Amino acid sequence: METWFYLDSGYKDPAYNMALDEKLMDWHREGKVPPVIRFYGWDPATLSVGYFQKVEKEIDLEAVKNHGLGFVRRPTGGRGVLHEDELTYSVIVTEEHPAMPDSVTEAYRVISEGLLEGFRLLGLQAEFSIPRTEEEKERLKTPRSAVCFDAPSWYELVVEGRKIAGSAQTRQRGIILQHGSIILTLDEDKLFDVFKYPSERVRERMQKAFKNKAVAIDELSDRHITIDEMKKAFKQGFAQGLNIQLQTFILSEEQEREVEELKQSKYASDKWNFKF
Repeated sequence: METWFYLDSGYKDPAYNMALDEKLMDWHREGKVPPVIRFYGWDPATLSVGYFQKVEKEIDLEAVKNHGLGFVRRPTGGRGVLHEDELTYSVIVTEEHPAMPDSVTEAYRVISEGLLEGFRLLGLQAEFSIPRTEEEKERLKTPRSAVCFDAPSWYELVVEGRKIAGSAQTRQRGIILQHGSIILTLDEDKLFDVFKYPSERVRERMQKAFKNKAVAIDELSDRHITIDEMKKAFKQGFAQGLNIQLQTFILSEEQEREVEELKQSKYASDKWNFKF
């Protein structure tokens, strides 16, 4: 059975979180580390936007500031995500890995098997979202909302038709990074506060519809599940879903320095975060 690294990096600031994901890709590309499963949190709670999102057009930065939120642009695509009471995961693996399909959507399916197993270990009957009609497929290409959890994409996880985990993927120089949010509780008012709308009426309509499209773990479970329980379940879930064993990984002082340098030069900069 293949051994991957397992890294629990704890609660970090938004620029650090994105810098570490990128450095893990670099180290894996350079052969310094095997594939990695990483779990992390956000301090402060943060709004992250997808690589191509237009911040000025879509995000209410005054509301972000008023809520005391961090802000960062991800290297992955997709839409805005409020990272608060959640477990965030990332998977770093080479495109050449024998278990990884060439297709992005099929690679989603393989990696997300770990999420599926994790939800089941928590007692939740999650399943893959698979758009079936041409209309559903077209809607994925042109999302109406800037909010990530507004609709599931290919092979994202749903319970009773509602999205329960949101993921995004990028491929850079032969390495796949897939990361995403597993939501424990969700403050819908805060989430909708940080986006811009044509009118208050549009916001109200979208927020009302949102309740039927997304759900947090706490709403589905008949008991309170802790973040530590989630880590245990999803760690085991990835091991089972990807048929791997996990070895704990702790960054060296030199690796921490590399992450800090990338954080300051890229992900903490306005040039990166407001590039579109």
